[in-house]
Amino acid sequence: MIVVDDIHKHFGGFHAVDGASLTIEAGSITGLIGPNGAGKTTLFNVIAGVLKPTSGRVHMDGEDITGLPPHTLFHKGLLRTFQIAHEFHSMTCRENLMMVPGGQSGETLWNTWFGTRRIADEERALKAKADEVLEFLTIEHLADQKAGQISGGQKKLLELGRTMMVDAKIVFLDEVGAGVNRTLLNTIGDAILRLNKERNYTFVVIEHDMDFIGRLCDPVICMAEGHVLAQGTLDEIKANEHVIEAYLGTGLKNKDKVGA
Repeated sequence: MIVVDDIHKHFGGFHAVDGASLTIEAGSITGLIGPNGAGKTTLFNVIAGVLKPTSGRVHMDGEDITGLPPHTLFHKGLLRTFQIAHEFHSMTCRENLMMVPGGQSGETLWNTWFGTRRIADEERALKAKADEVLEFLTIEHLADQKAGQISGGQKKLLELGRTMMVDAKIVFLDEVGAGVNRTLLNTIGDAILRLNKERNYTFVVIEHDMDFIGRLCDPVICMAEGHVLAQGTLDEIKANEHVIEAYLGTGLKNKDKVGA
């Protein structure tokens, strides 16, 4: 689904991504790991159109999408979540979800005057879909709660719910486990697996929790110093001497500590 070909992203003299190439297969849950500063989030931002690459190309389903803005990629089914959830904190969880789909009739002044029936019909349908999403994620009890008042883990679930309000093809999740307790992280993992198996979502996951990666992801890609170091199963990655050196700088003798 995604082909990243020799992507470079420079910030002045700093090469955050330095010749990264990888492929993401449709229907997979791919893990992206690496030490802090490896370039993982910058690469996510390039693929998702948040940043323009210095050089290199990104293709999605055979189409060159290099440098396309996020809203264009959104309509193509490529979505990206953030390490820190971006909710509308003064709106309810249900309203946050209802805001997601674009092209709603109520967005135009003409329709607010003369299309009130159409707007009402759309709102009923959006409300029903939002409630279905909240139930799928097992947070239906938060429907009328202000999004700014829920926990960090619940906000991560809400972000995942936003991807369900549109026809997502591929979702990039940036450190979904950051600041999330183990119970909620398991709930998030369950939702990702169900979306992958039942709705054919493709996921790419940046995460430092190797138990979470091991449960969800195959293949796993390891980055270091701006480029792809290795790709394979998690066991293969953890046994790779280059990966161990990138994480620990101590060789094979401490290989079991990778990802700790």
